[in-house]
Amino acid sequence: MVDHAKTATAVLTGVGGESNITSMVHCATRLRFVLKDEGKADAAALRATPGVITTAQAGGQYQVVIGNDVPDVYAAIQAQTKLGGAGSEGGEEGPKGNLFNRFIKMISAIFTPILWALAGTGLLKAFVAAAVTFGWLDATSSTYVILNALSDALINFLPIALSITAARYFKASEFTSFAIAAALVYPSIVALNGQPDITFFGIPVTMVSYVSSVIPVIIIVWLQSHAERFLLKVLPGAVRRFLTPMIVVLVAVPLVFLAIGPLSSLIGGGLAAGIGWVFQTLPWLGGAIMGGLWQVFVIFGLHWGLVPLFQLEYQTTGQILLIGPVFTAVLAQAAAVAGVLVRTRNKNLRSLAAPATLSGFLAGITEPAIYGINLPLKRPFAFGIVGGALGGALIAMGGVFSKAFVVPSGLALPALLGNGNMVMLAIGLAVAVVVPFVLVVVFGFKDPVDATAPATAAVATDTVVRNPVDGTVAPLSEVPDAAFADGSLGKGVAVRPTSGAVYAPFDGTVVAAFPTGHAIGLRGTDGVELLIHVGLDTVKLGGQHFTLKVQSGTEVKTGDLLLEFDGEAIEKAGYDLITPVIVTNGDLYPDVADVASGPLSHGETLFRAVSVDALTTAR
Repeated sequence: MVDHAKTATAVLTGVGGESNITSMVHCATRLRFVLKDEGKADAAALRATPGVITTAQAGGQYQVVIGNDVPDVYAAIQAQTKLGGAGSEGGEEGPKGNLFNRFIKMISAIFTPILWALAGTGLLKAFVAAAVTFGWLDATSSTYVILNALSDALINFLPIALSITAARYFKASEFTSFAIAAALVYPSIVALNGQPDITFFGIPVTMVSYVSSVIPVIIIVWLQSHAERFLLKVLPGAVRRFLTPMIVVLVAVPLVFLAIGPLSSLIGGGLAAGIGWVFQTLPWLGGAIMGGLWQVFVIFGLHWGLVPLFQLEYQTTGQILLIGPVFTAVLAQAAAVAGVLVRTRNKNLRSLAAPATLSGFLAGITEPAIYGINLPLKRPFAFGIVGGALGGALIAMGGVFSKAFVVPSGLALPALLGNGNMVMLAIGLAVAVVVPFVLVVVFGFKDPVDATAPATAAVATDTVVRNPVDGTVAPLSEVPDAAFADGSLGKGVAVRPTSGAVYAPFDGTVVAAFPTGHAIGLRGTDGVELLIHVGLDTVKLGGQHFTLKVQSGTEVKTGDLLLEFDGEAIEKAGYDLITPVIVTNGDLYPDVADVASGPLSHGETLFRAVSVDALTTAR
């Protein structure tokens, strides 16, 4: 096993140290450095480093060829330095897709660094709530106050945590983002929530609560990133470093108070009025809306517009009908993530789903479940909406209500007991839990590929690799790139494409769909791993002229379309279109045989990947 940290240290030394590096990215197989002085790089030392295959210099880049482990070495270098940005060359955006997919990708990226902390504190919150419910802990004691603060602080100050991760995502100043978010949840600002006649330099301000909010801080940090880039360009060098954060904070925070707050309040108020009317005329529909869409309202911060309606209903009638269906919304998302826990084969996802399930069911803390699992996977989130809507409709039809405002959760269910039709309550809760759980388990989702999972351990037979792209077969030795030509990256062949489509050469899974579209990594059902690299140095095109049709984790069948490319445009841009097709797990498939030659259509046999078991048997 290669020690990636040691490899990273040796690579850094070999290229002349961090101070000699202008930028660093990685592609499918190699680290790509732009060095200040390439003369300081020690090629011999680099090639002798365990984990390094070879080096190359091309296109103004100093390339260190690593192979399959390049993301791990890249991450190790990042951990040791301040180098690296979005990750693989071409950035993290990948194919743009529709607006909804881009929104989910952004939310997931911003939440990922804090998911484990959210899951851990959410689980602690569930245990504290359980201790109070069962009488093991006095809610008036100082012990409870301390434990409650420990478990509740991250959720309470969530905008501050998100300001840091959002700043990293949008490449804004982290501490300026921190200052903006901290102002939103500053105690004296929170105290202004709901008070009348609030103004800012005479401008009326509708103050709303930003505690636990998500969207406002993400929007304002995105705007901050653009403002900072502009100010750093136009302000004089002597003052730009301190004037930029001052101006940004001075503009950004009032902008939230004057625009984002009133807008969310207006939309939330409209939703509250509409839902209140629906509950009076068609209770089942109101319950379905609350049960199905409550978590969507929470994502966009619109639920705050409904909280005053809860309070108004309680002040007027002494009960809250609207809150019953919210229980189904919370429990349905918890049940959906429980389905993921049962269904997924991804160890990392399973380890996150376990505490997210408990904190969702017991304490009603659904952030780890929604942002870390259900929303990125899409189907579980949608199934949760279905279950919440059905359960909410049944509970509303039963006239179930609460005599107190509580945070909906499994441990808070006693607030509903004895209030309304208990049979309908039981049925509604059962439906909210069972429906999404069953839907997730039965219909599944696109399970992320576990990067740590080993390939199939036992490889008994060779694997036929079919030609992925129409063209003329050529030996790897004709590829004008040493790392491919000498077989350092793996055995295989090259194809000179005559069409602009790449197809799956066998049944398997996409393990690497590079955002730039220039390369695809596949793993066959029997364990063979293959890299299809369209053209040489085409990563520099940044995705231009490439259209991905799959993503990492996609299961494919032989002949499925993987990507399309404009070969003529790529060649006009000055790139060699020759396409290496190589086996990358040479420990299990050390050789190829029956290699085709001449013109070949996609789907025809290209070569046979010879397994180590077959070689051993032959000997």
